[in-house]
Amino acid sequence: MPKFETLADIDAGGKTVMLRADLNVPMQDGVVTDMTRIDRLVPTLKKLAHLDARIVVLSHFGRPKGRDLSQSLKPLAHVLANATGLTVRFADDCIGPAAQQAARDLQPGEILLCENLRFHAEEEKNDPAFAAALAKLGDLYVNDAFSCAHRAHASTEALAHLLPAYAGLLMEEELRALDAALENPTRPVMAIVGGAKISTKLDLLNNLVEKIDVLVLGGGMANTFLAALGVNVGKSLCEHEMAEQARAIAAKAAERGCTLLLPSDGLMATEFKANADHVETPVTAIPSDRMMLDIGPQSVAAITATLKNVKTVLWNGPLGAFEIAPFDSGTVAVAKAVAAAVQTNGITAVAGGGDTVAALAHAGVEDKMTYVSTAGGAFLEWLEGKTLPGVAALQR
Repeated sequence: MPKFETLADIDAGGKTVMLRADLNVPMQDGVVTDMTRIDRLVPTLKKLAHLDARIVVLSHFGRPKGRDLSQSLKPLAHVLANATGLTVRFADDCIGPAAQQAARDLQPGEILLCENLRFHAEEEKNDPAFAAALAKLGDLYVNDAFSCAHRAHASTEALAHLLPAYAGLLMEEELRALDAALENPTRPVMAIVGGAKISTKLDLLNNLVEKIDVLVLGGGMANTFLAALGVNVGKSLCEHEMAEQARAIAAKAAERGCTLLLPSDGLMATEFKANADHVETPVTAIPSDRMMLDIGPQSVAAITATLKNVKTVLWNGPLGAFEIAPFDSGTVAVAKAVAAAVQTNGITAVAGGGDTVAALAHAGVEDKMTYVSTAGGAFLEWLEGKTLPGVAALQR
């Protein structure tokens, strides 16, 4: 577990705290369509306000090329005010005399939301001068944007070295959850990994098989492993060119004593669409004109049986085409089984990644897991064993 200061250590009374948040939320016609990131930021904002801090919020939004007001953070000022019940002011820039004056004008417990960091190209370049200009707005630095921690940007990395730095409540929660799931877990540990391609998750798989006891594979990547082991997968999504890498991972798992659990049966269809004609067959009998779009009931039963013997579950990626019925059935069944194990057996279940969050929500169990991370890229890089610059900058 990285050693870092938290809000339990901060003396923020009467001081100006620069809070790096992730307000890169989905919006349509000026309305936030998913409040998850804002809702998860609220506890840190309220905690700092309770400590009588003046709060300066920094965030990026979208990928603007220069100052593009269509990607302004201004519409989020009233959203933050409504979510927190606090006074939220807005600064038209995140650096410069006007922003500095706006920060000085704050009263304890008030929030200043600064304009999009990425209106300045120096943000993504991790420019030291830009970080120094940001630092003029405050006395202390709090990073509560784990979802941006894999980026070495001025506001996530350089700024943390210029001011006393702390982890926000969400950052702390995320790091503790990931530590409990992968770095210092209660064993045995099962990882459920799905998704379309193993080519995008080679580092993840190679890192996991060294640290876990059971690796469950689903989705298109399971087809690649099956094909690499000599199974004819018909027209299933499959990276045949990755066969050698798949066999190497399977061999590494065997060498490390990690059980590899591949689908034994599945739902086979002739086309990728909702309610497509399909049959249930063993994976050894996939018709040449069909594709596997979901794991079958025997595979679900095998995963559920294995669940009874594990203490920790780490989940990244759906097990089938969960977006369309009935090819969501395998993912939903396993999700409910994991949730039940959390509720009745007290196992630790940590999940993350965009499709994973959506799949768990679809199954109605998102709030029944131990922890669900909304940090896509950062969550994936953590699983790959990579150092996250935004986390490393907080370590003391």
